[in-house]
Amino acid sequence: MNTHMQSTQSAPVVPQQGGLLRPALVIFAALSLLTGLLYPGVITAISKAVFPQQAAGSLIVRDGKAVGSALIGQPFSDPKYFWGRLSATAPMPYNAAASVGSNLGPTNPALTDAARARIDALRAADPDNKAAVPVDLVTASGSGLDPHISLAAADYQAPRVARLRGLPPETVQELIRANTESPSLAVLGDPGVNVLRLNLALDAASGK
Repeated sequence: MNTHMQSTQSAPVVPQQGGLLRPALVIFAALSLLTGLLYPGVITAISKAVFPQQAAGSLIVRDGKAVGSALIGQPFSDPKYFWGRLSATAPMPYNAAASVGSNLGPTNPALTDAARARIDALRAADPDNKAAVPVDLVTASGSGLDPHISLAAADYQAPRVARLRGLPPETVQELIRANTESPSLAVLGDPGVNVLRLNLALDAASGK
């Protein structure tokens, strides 16, 4: 009985290799079209219609020329300008093509050396300022591109900038507040001062 049943069972059908190739290529082409062209194209079109400034890179334009992005910091070392956070990107600071943090642990001497060098530079630029240096002025952000500093970091630098530019301290404080951005959704994070916008406002107030 069992021998008869086994002899009448049909052998499993094994698909030919060529029979699997065609549907695999069709699925590959369809997904490439959907995720590589159609989806990005639709999202780009929607973003340009709803958020045109952000979709264009949040560029800041002065006199018809793009001078930077509101989302990417720039290095400032002239004492007449507000300085932003340190940046660990390579081969230059604030390199948007190489966004990265320093990945240095709290016990790494390189982290201490970088913070000490920034403190020394801040002290040298403003010897009479004996206040504690805000921590965000001596540390890099996780992205290395942070365009903002805290209100405390801006207030720390305000006397130096006002003195070197010959501006009343009240004017510099007004510019700081005018370029302070609220936390995301009004609750996420702390207010931040956009360094590039603030420095451009300083140039305008100084007649540059």
